[in-house]
Amino acid sequence: MTVITKQTSKVKLWSRSFIFVMLANALLFGAFEMLLPTLPLFVSHIGGDPTQIGLVTGIFVFSAILIRPFAGVLATKMDKKYLLIIGIAICALSSGLYYLSSGIGIMILIRVIHGFGFGLATTYFTTIAAENIPEDRRGEGMGYFGVGETMAMSVGPLMGVSILENSHFGGLFMGCTAFILLALLTTIFISRKPNMANELRTVEAPTTTVKLIEKRVLFPSILTFMTGISSGGIMSFTTLYAIDKGFENVAWFFFIVAIAGLLVRLVSGKMFDNLGPGYVLIPAGVISIAGLIIFIVAQNEIMFLLAGFLYGMGFGAIFPALQTVCLNLVEEHDHENAIGSFFNFYDLGIGGGSILLGMVAEAFSYEAVFYVAIITYVLYLLLYFIHATFILQMKKKRKLA
Repeated sequence: MTVITKQTSKVKLWSRSFIFVMLANALLFGAFEMLLPTLPLFVSHIGGDPTQIGLVTGIFVFSAILIRPFAGVLATKMDKKYLLIIGIAICALSSGLYYLSSGIGIMILIRVIHGFGFGLATTYFTTIAAENIPEDRRGEGMGYFGVGETMAMSVGPLMGVSILENSHFGGLFMGCTAFILLALLTTIFISRKPNMANELRTVEAPTTTVKLIEKRVLFPSILTFMTGISSGGIMSFTTLYAIDKGFENVAWFFFIVAIAGLLVRLVSGKMFDNLGPGYVLIPAGVISIAGLIIFIVAQNEIMFLLAGFLYGMGFGAIFPALQTVCLNLVEEHDHENAIGSFFNFYDLGIGGGSILLGMVAEAFSYEAVFYVAIITYVLYLLLYFIHATFILQMKKKRKLA
């Protein structure tokens, strides 16, 4: 994670393919976010108890985790674009089949299949986006690429609830399927044009083994895991905590988190490219902690929303920065393995964090959840400083040698 200053690339960032991959990714995440608050209601509707609702929610994450280690091998057998299309098609089919679920067993099976498709699609979306970004503008480009995901987080749940209220579950699943089919159509217009150097590296060193963890990106993935724990707490317990505190603008809180994440990416990516990752990751961690502290001490709606803005800025800068670090640490033919590890650690953080923080909430209070979230960000900063110090010492020893 050294600071590298590069000349500005003459290759344009906003190519047709980059715009289409960014749009298609946003549509896929839009459908995913529409189901977050509504699918548990459907599971309950078909007779599921709270434990089964949790199983249906969690099995999706773990099936996505299971498929991602195979992404690198699959990319040596078939063009990434076609694999992406297959992943999106699986998501579309699964979304349509939800309404036909007659019991929890069938629902879980469809959920597993959906997770496989989502795991493949998210991996290939990110790596194809990276291919279409000039290397010296990768931090900036990956920041812009994630804007669609950020907007989906703010708009998707509201759309899902609105469609459910007006069109019941049939309309909800049809709407999700339509979004994903539109993403599929958009993907057709994406073109892959890797340069000859990348083609040569792929031929010389193809990925022929399944990698559960790409060791070269282990450290940034661990940092991602730490932020995932905090995200799990924010997503799972903010609404309940707000009710306890008497705050009414929960929907606005999440909308402001998303808007802050969008705005910060307009500058954080350029800072990453021009100054290095430390100039993004350290301030963003501090800002996230500040947001969580204000969240806990908030006594009115303005402070509550300010906490959302600060947390959104911090996380919105950290996520694409760590994503870019992972991409920069490996050759292009290993991007799938790097991004697979990145997403898997993040998903494990969210899933494990939700379980851990749920136990904290039950044993203590909802407020205690966010104290734990602060601790995870403090550990994130400590780990980064320790790693940076270690790298600096290693460089000094090499110079002396």
